[in-house]
Amino acid sequence: MAKKSHNAINIISSVSLVGVAVGTMALIVVLSVFNGFDDLVRSLFNSFNPDLKVIPATGKVFLPDTVYMDRLSEIDGVADFSSVLEDKALLKYDYRQTVAIVKGVDDHYLSVTGMDTMLTDGNFRLEKGDIDYTVVGQGIAIFLGIGLNMATPINVYVPKRLSTVSFNPDRAINRKYLFPAGVFSIQQEFDARYIIVPIDFASQLLGYSGEVSALEIKVKPSARVKEVQKAVSDLLGPGLIVKNRYQQNELFYKTMQTEKWAIFLILAFILIIASFNVIGSLTMLIIEKKKDIGTLRNLGASIPLIRKIFLLEGWLISASGAVSGLVLGLLICWVQLQFELVQLQGSGTFVIDAYPVSIKITDIFAVFITVLMIGFFASWYPIRFITRRLLVRVRQ
Repeated sequence: MAKKSHNAINIISSVSLVGVAVGTMALIVVLSVFNGFDDLVRSLFNSFNPDLKVIPATGKVFLPDTVYMDRLSEIDGVADFSSVLEDKALLKYDYRQTVAIVKGVDDHYLSVTGMDTMLTDGNFRLEKGDIDYTVVGQGIAIFLGIGLNMATPINVYVPKRLSTVSFNPDRAINRKYLFPAGVFSIQQEFDARYIIVPIDFASQLLGYSGEVSALEIKVKPSARVKEVQKAVSDLLGPGLIVKNRYQQNELFYKTMQTEKWAIFLILAFILIIASFNVIGSLTMLIIEKKKDIGTLRNLGASIPLIRKIFLLEGWLISASGAVSGLVLGLLICWVQLQFELVQLQGSGTFVIDAYPVSIKITDIFAVFITVLMIGFFASWYPIRFITRRLLVRVRQ
């Protein structure tokens, strides 16, 4: 009977260890894949958003001061900057039309962002002689049916800023045209909203003379963004706001972090359920070792010492499962990184073909500590409450 009981305890302990290992492995794999998608989306955003962006504190545009524009390039850490003017406009191509954001940029734009690396068709050309060109988002190109090999221009319409009420539409609307030269694809939020045009074209279309809606700044790789941001903010004064990449997409980054921790908590809860096997295993072990507990008490072992022995037993199960799960999880992530075995459905329509993986030390540490804490409380519960009666009886 004792042998059967001992075998049952070993089986339950093995199941407990496997459950903890599988839960730990799932945590590592899921968090690493989530990190991979997070890094991918951030890299796509970074090709469109600059390191720092200067916008007016009030209003839509501001007139750059030539004094601080000259001093801006002298700030240690500033690699380059570009003037940008953007606003909404109506696009018409053949018989199709849509509303988009016309973003006018200068010659420094490509050195500030990585837009030329995100082209799916054509090339990044905005001017050639007297002809104006545009690079459009893939969503807009598909919706309007834009063809780069066709000689059909894109007509752009915006209301005149300073126009008076008139029954003649031509007097109330600015109209210009340009030709598509390339198509970019970053993320749906940008692809379906933006077209890139020369800043002079945007100024004439929108009715401005020298005003810009933003200054986009490239920070040197060796510089600290926060220090450069403070230096730029001190130079420009309170009338202009300097935002880093996180602040430019604050809602997106907060949402990504919230989703990550939600996934972590859900998987941790599953791990807690799996740890109930540890409670069962220790409960049966304590009951089986009742006579051994009495022997230890007679030899002078204290109640805290006996409890520590069983606590160590339960914690070893959790620790072994945690280590095994970490090793298996990291191995799976490494295999996916090297061989890309798990492919995305609809491969060829995304910027990547396989699930991305990014292993972070902080996640490994957080998972390991979480598993050990869950294991501690899963061991502490039966030892604290179940042994209380047994130890009292043994004492009697």
